[in-house]
Amino acid sequence: MILEVAATLIIKKGQSKAFENNFKKAETIISSMKGYISHELKKCIEQDDKYILLVNWETLENHEIGFRQSDEYQEWKALLHHFYEPFPTVEHYV
Repeated sequence: MILEVAATLIIKKGQSKAFENNFKKAETIISSMKGYISHELKKCIEQDDKYILLVNWETLENHEIGFRQSDEYQEWKALLHHFYEPFPTVEHYV
């Protein structure tokens, strides 16, 4: 199992509620992908516009190729990427 960590998601000021609403749509996309196991979006207590995203995948390829090179990823990107400032670093752990 591979843990994808998107830390830290900094959302443009005042757009956290819209981000959370879009994330509810986006999580149906990621959860339907081959190799997806689970995910957690965590909101920071100290800073309203700050989150982390943890996603468990069966393999690194399921995330990097199966998801990121899919049409579904383009939907994910359209729903979420315009909220980030700056774009988050994504790393993988075993």
